[in-house]
Amino acid sequence: MRKPTQIVLAVLIVLFAGSTAVLYSKYRQSSAEVVQSRTAEAEARTSYGRTLDQIAEIQDSLNAISFDSGATQLLAQDLRSEQKLTEPQGKEALDRIAVLRSSILRSKDMIRRLETSSKKNGMKVAGLEKMVANLKQTVAEKEGLVAELSTRVDSLQTQVTGLTASVQETQEQVRTRDVTIEEKRKELATVYYIVGKKKDLKAAGAVVATGGVLGLGKSLLPAPNINESVLTALDTDQESVIRTPAAKVRVLSAQPASSYELRLGEDGHMEIHILNPSEFRKVRQLVVLEA
Repeated sequence: MRKPTQIVLAVLIVLFAGSTAVLYSKYRQSSAEVVQSRTAEAEARTSYGRTLDQIAEIQDSLNAISFDSGATQLLAQDLRSEQKLTEPQGKEALDRIAVLRSSILRSKDMIRRLETSSKKNGMKVAGLEKMVANLKQTVAEKEGLVAELSTRVDSLQTQVTGLTASVQETQEQVRTRDVTIEEKRKELATVYYIVGKKKDLKAAGAVVATGGVLGLGKSLLPAPNINESVLTALDTDQESVIRTPAAKVRVLSAQPASSYELRLGEDGHMEIHILNPSEFRKVRQLVVLEA
């Protein structure tokens, strides 16, 4: 009677121990699952927070892509203003566009890395996907503006090149005209003179003897066509005094007497002072005889 009771107790003890072991095992498994779940939740929160930080960083980067006055004015200016684009301004605009493109490329790369990271972490949240979609739309809009700016600057540079060529052509025409005007002015203002003794003037073919009887009493007159190679040019717009090597001289040519005056210089040599250039140069060649 006592022995069967002991056997029953032993069986009950074994069953209780087995049940306890099974329950403990399930408890440990449940605890591990809870820890794992909490860890996964913490990682998800961390990943979510990191993703939000990346989105904020990308948004800041896009906000920094500013189409300031230097760029947007290119889109707003009319053709007349655009044609005033100088070479330094054109280079500055191109440099600015290059910076904008570089910033956009960085933003696109950041978005790509963000999407890759989200897929790798298995994160799929509607709010985040909408944020990323908005970022992509912003990038696309800014790319469109940059493309428009680039096209406008290219067009302006073509116009500037054409205008520069036109300006250079006009400047060349003006220079040619100025040279022509100066040559004409100088031609009108220049007289040619010769000063010398009687024999020197004759030898140069600058004078001819006329009148007189039997070779006596002849008068000296300027030759009708004196070779300009023996004459000295004088621009009467620039100079008004002809200095001679003699103390006494006589003007043989027909310049109006009121257009000039003979004055003795400080060195004792006679000088011809032109008082009225326009009258004086009515006779282009001046012949002066040393007395």
